[in-house]
Amino acid sequence: MTRKQRRAILIGGGLTVLAVALGLVLFALRSTITYFKSPSDVATAAPAVGQRFRLGGLVKDGSVKRGNGPEVEFSVTDTLAHVTVVYRGVLPDLFREGQGVVAEGRLEADGRFRADSVLAKHDESYMPPEVAKALKDKGVKLGQGAVHPADKKLPASGAPKGETGK
Repeated sequence: MTRKQRRAILIGGGLTVLAVALGLVLFALRSTITYFKSPSDVATAAPAVGQRFRLGGLVKDGSVKRGNGPEVEFSVTDTLAHVTVVYRGVLPDLFREGQGVVAEGRLEADGRFRADSVLAKHDESYMPPEVAKALKDKGVKLGQGAVHPADKKLPASGAPKGETGK
């Protein structure tokens, strides 16, 4: 065997080992990938029951219900749709209604999202990038005083701040 042939075999063997290793890594990571979805995405094309994903949006006003134990139920909305989330554990200190949130977990057969972790934004100007992009893609205006187009049709009693509803 010539020197050139040995080098070609060595390089080919190395590339084969590298390809097998890459295939094994990708196969192992396949089960740990979690996709981000907004409530509208879940409403239009619900993921399979038991499929793990991240749900992001705003905590719907008036939706937080606390039981006697550590279980909390609340709704996540992008102002177009909402998904009920059930979480058992201690919520972040900054968790509150109207704030951005990302919950990671699985969709149950009854349509509720069972979260095993909840992340809340850390100050008034920050929103998780996935949540901000999903809300912007749905036409939701972000920032102080922003009003979603659907909210402008509210009666006078439900008019957003600064609007009279006339």
